[in-house]
Amino acid sequence: FDLNELLIMHVLQPADQKEQHFANMMDKAENRYFPVFEKVLKDHGKDFLVGNQLSKADVQLLEVILMAEEYKPDILAKFPLLQSFKARISNIPTIKKFLQPGSQRKPPTRPEDIAEAIKIF
Repeated sequence: FDLNELLIMHVLQPADQKEQHFANMMDKAENRYFPVFEKVLKDHGKDFLVGNQLSKADVQLLEVILMAEEYKPDILAKFPLLQSFKARISNIPTIKKFLQPGSQRKPPTRPEDIAEAIKIF
């Protein structure tokens, strides 16, 4: 959830802080969070993070991976188990359908939408 929050909050950063926030966010993803998930998958030796079936943890990790890739498409380059995890979870029929174009998953918020929301609130 910590990485998820960093990814979500990036669009809300003031312009003069965006570059530093992005660098911090990517550093934490690549050097703190993703290595831990890679190790969990290796040590657990199963297709899922917890137990032998899909859980909320798997769905949450997939969402974080997808969000991180929206900022940096090659972010999983050093994480082969996370690459396999993403492919495996993304191909579960209901998740695969959800990820199709036109589904409920929305693209990242555009800066102009953020500015409009700030005006409203």
